[in-house]
Amino acid sequence: MSQYYYDLHVHSCLSPCADDDMTVHNIAGMAALKGLQIVALTDHNTCGNCRSFYAACKRQGIIPIAGMELTTAEEIHLICLFEELESAEAFEKEFKAYRLRVRNRVEIFGHQYYVDENDEVCGEEPDLLPPASALSLEEACRLAGSFQAFCYPAHVDRPSNGIINILGDLPESPAFSVIEYSSQADVAKMEADHPSLRGKKHVTNSDAHHLWDISEAEHALELADEPYSSSFVRRQLFRYLREGTS
Repeated sequence: MSQYYYDLHVHSCLSPCADDDMTVHNIAGMAALKGLQIVALTDHNTCGNCRSFYAACKRQGIIPIAGMELTTAEEIHLICLFEELESAEAFEKEFKAYRLRVRNRVEIFGHQYYVDENDEVCGEEPDLLPPASALSLEEACRLAGSFQAFCYPAHVDRPSNGIINILGDLPESPAFSVIEYSSQADVAKMEADHPSLRGKKHVTNSDAHHLWDISEAEHALELADEPYSSSFVRRQLFRYLREGTS
């Protein structure tokens, strides 16, 4: 068993609200400098840079997680994490049918760059990524789950796109075993104000849109890692999230 410092909510330059220098190698390099071992790439409504992120993390010794910050029809931000890169890419292909199609205005929202494993820009997404999809919270969890995703509501303490602010409380269905707090959250106050949050496992992530916002080595999970391989540790992470055991 070892402690693994993590950040499971990071945006690349494919998210229009992220800096253009949030390339996959810059993210992996900064994560390594900060002492992280596990990092999830979770761009808005896309997994388009996850494959190149895997290659960048391999060079830095980081265990990568393919993910997406999905925006539901209610405008709730939902983190979807995938144990297998191929599952993430297959889910994205299915999810594209539910995205709102409106052209990105770069001068207002910023670029949406696809980058390859060498950080070279290899394309730009023409349609704005962050808007709400056509999937309700229930539907999004059901569809992502059919691709073996593990889902949890993002930054429940924030008024913007947080499930508590939008719905008033954590719903009974879909049932979430894990929730995400931002690094600035007052967890005790949140649990006092919303009893439905009590007893839930939680992760604390950065939601980084700038390199300097990526988490420091502050939040860790204790995971089994013998015999060591990145795929084995990744599997243990998902086991912890689903079962609460490592």
